[in-house]
Amino acid sequence: MSISEKHILAIDHGTSGVKACLVSLRGEVRDFAYVKTEITFLPEGGAEQNPLDWWNALISTCKTLVKREAVPKDSIVGMCVSSTFSSTVAVDKDGKHLMNALTWMDSRGAPYVRELMKGFPSILGYGAVKALKWVAKTAGGPTLSGKDDIAHVLLIQREFPEIYNQTHMFLPSKDYLNLRLTGEFAASFDSMTLFWMTDTRNPHDIRYDDSLIAAAGIDKNKLPPMFPSTHLLGPLLPRVAEEIGLPSGIMVAAGSPDHQCAAMGSGAVEDYQAHLYVGTSSWIQCIVPFKKTDIFHSIASLPTSIPGKYSSVNEQDMAGGCLSLLVQNVLGIGEIQEDENPFEMLTGIAQTSPPGANNVIFTPWLNGERTPVDDTTIRGCLFNLSRTSTSADMVRAVMEGVALNVRWSLKYVEKFAGKRLGPLHFVGGGAKSDLWCQIFADVLNRTIRQVSDPVAANARGAAFIAAVGLGEIEFSQIPDLIEYSGTFIPNPENRKTYDNLFKTFTDIYKAHKNICKRLNRVKKKQD
Repeated sequence: MSISEKHILAIDHGTSGVKACLVSLRGEVRDFAYVKTEITFLPEGGAEQNPLDWWNALISTCKTLVKREAVPKDSIVGMCVSSTFSSTVAVDKDGKHLMNALTWMDSRGAPYVRELMKGFPSILGYGAVKALKWVAKTAGGPTLSGKDDIAHVLLIQREFPEIYNQTHMFLPSKDYLNLRLTGEFAASFDSMTLFWMTDTRNPHDIRYDDSLIAAAGIDKNKLPPMFPSTHLLGPLLPRVAEEIGLPSGIMVAAGSPDHQCAAMGSGAVEDYQAHLYVGTSSWIQCIVPFKKTDIFHSIASLPTSIPGKYSSVNEQDMAGGCLSLLVQNVLGIGEIQEDENPFEMLTGIAQTSPPGANNVIFTPWLNGERTPVDDTTIRGCLFNLSRTSTSADMVRAVMEGVALNVRWSLKYVEKFAGKRLGPLHFVGGGAKSDLWCQIFADVLNRTIRQVSDPVAANARGAAFIAAVGLGEIEFSQIPDLIEYSGTFIPNPENRKTYDNLFKTFTDIYKAHKNICKRLNRVKKKQD
């Protein structure tokens, strides 16, 4: 069979649900199925999901695809998972989860990270000596927001000691699903990044660092073995293959977190190529050929799916999720269904408002922010509303506010990379909106390349990773396999409008950060 006739069953596990896709080795999506999963928000920054819901959704979507027979079963040569970064699962020796997963939005471990990283002299809340120890080896360190895997482990250790003692291993969400698929306790170099326990100074020889593990006070034996993302963990377990309806022997690749899979699926895999992702959250990321750290804006050179390569990324917690909130809680339109295109509907509303949304400004910090500022208490707002403001102004302001926050992030990613980035490859649900593509082009003053089938970027990236692992393609071939549905050039007539709005946007943060800290400070836990 040619590579166009061979397929990967790629899993795109996101915050809101699980999507299974049949993807050719050329990146062509033949069919997909989706099941929504729920998230539970708890007091003091909790955000949990039931891993069993993920697994049931994975099995359901895969069974649906196989039954529909969009491609012959014998053309499926591999399987690979893309999943959310920094969602942590505690499992016992039998691979069963011991409690709900702590998602990438869960910040309850923040007090324990602050305790771990404090010291004198202090820089941005970090003890300088401790911070330098981490930065020298990992290029970063535990963020004070408490949303990293290490914070989740510390939370469980301190507040759920019985769970910690029973835990055989702490697994990122991708690697939990791989365990269920193959029976192998394992992780990839990139999925373990936000445990901040690995020495990444040599990208070809990433390993756990005993001194960092000892400093954190956690048990090294509870951390899984690590492999490259392209590593073949083994065949799909017979009972799982039978339940899905697949033949035995299909190999499962280790895969990568969503950031890295999106990079592969966007085609931005060469040095200094960048992609923009907008889904529930958003990020701007580029490949860099060096190890470096910007401690003031939480940017570091981190491992990627490509052996020997680093990437730099700035992520915002809420992006497309802000539109969902606006639709459901402000405009009262109701819940968005998966088979609907919310961006098409919202574009129709927003396009009647002019660039700048009549000076209505939205700040997308609904769950705090992690980059370019690490601030758990900042919150979003619709600013400068008046009696003449319309629903169109509000929708456009939300779309522009997300773009303004990305511009803030891009500024520091480009400074980190040492050069102007562009064109930007745009993927994720937000890239389905031509209006949003143009807004990003105008706000960022960068050419935007709208990747075809942008919602499939993570699954496409996972398929490419598996294809490389199976020896079918090489990473260097990926850019030639990507197609684009549009190119959006900045409109110079909107330059002044968005320059002024961006200055006001950052001024709003400066003016509101202390107010929000007073309003949203989590009470210290009593001993």
